[in-house]
Amino acid sequence: MNEIHVYGADWCPDCRRAKRFFEKHSIPYTWHDTASDPEAARFVREANEGGAVIPTIVFPDGSMLMEPSTPQLIAKMQSLSRGAARL
Repeated sequence: MNEIHVYGADWCPDCRRAKRFFEKHSIPYTWHDTASDPEAARFVREANEGGAVIPTIVFPDGSMLMEPSTPQLIAKMQSLSRGAARL
């Protein structure tokens, strides 16, 4: 996997914030709507031991963040790029 996958719902403020973060920094991602896609909802429940924690974000290195803050997203992207992207 070499892209970011964001699992969430349009009604979720934290999901909208995560999407805005990636868009603001021109970071490509794939959106998976847990409200309309049963497979996406199932993945989130499995990744969160039965909980519907969104956004659940899967990174190219296989790591995941659940409900990350903006500072957590910045730190993660910097660790992935090792300074290549200035956020």
